[in-house]
Amino acid sequence: MANPNIPTPHITAKEGDFARTVLMPGDPLRAKFIAETYFESPVLVNNTRGVQGYTGTYKGKRVSVMASGMGMPSIGIYSYELFNFYGVDNIIRVGTAGGIGDNVKVRDVVMGMSAYTNSNFGRQFFDGNVAPCCSFKLLDVAVAAARKMGIEPNVGALYSSDIFYDEAGGAGKLKKLGVLAVEMEAAALYLNAARAGKNALAICTISDHIFTGEALPAEERQIGFTQMMEIALEIA
Repeated sequence: MANPNIPTPHITAKEGDFARTVLMPGDPLRAKFIAETYFESPVLVNNTRGVQGYTGTYKGKRVSVMASGMGMPSIGIYSYELFNFYGVDNIIRVGTAGGIGDNVKVRDVVMGMSAYTNSNFGRQFFDGNVAPCCSFKLLDVAVAAARKMGIEPNVGALYSSDIFYDEAGGAGKLKKLGVLAVEMEAAALYLNAARAGKNALAICTISDHIFTGEALPAEERQIGFTQMMEIALEIA
């Protein structure tokens, strides 16, 4: 029996078009780059609103990639529909983050064990403070895959912010708490995965550092951060 929720207002792929594991960058052009660079026989399964989703194979494994857009409301919609309507079991975010900790540098790979947030996204699940965290299953295999590739990832807390141009200036307090980096999606992804009984992990590359001021150009952010992509593909 066909799923009555497919297609959704945001995804026009057919039932079965997505693999069990979906890589999820924020940028649709990064999704296109991953599919065209790494997939064998990639097929465009979604392009609604320009949010591109592809399915293909990588080393014989069926895998998908689809953009999430920017921010928790956007990834909240796409990850919810993939988990709950399209039968996806694992979503691995592959995106950029701004460095906070002294121990992370530009181009470093960070993996979000947990995600602090200033968002109210979690209030729909529990009227109190929630603690978004990743799937240990995915984190464990991702760390092992990275080390096999000669990469030592930084593992710890991310800060998922609703605000890009943040006038509150709270990065110094987060740094004291050991937060590695700031991004805008992981907390919502982790909570949707927890609610659906699925798995999620954010693997990010440091594109700039809040305290040192070092930053990389947009083109390198789009196609240059291949290490996080290859780690995610190895565990897909």
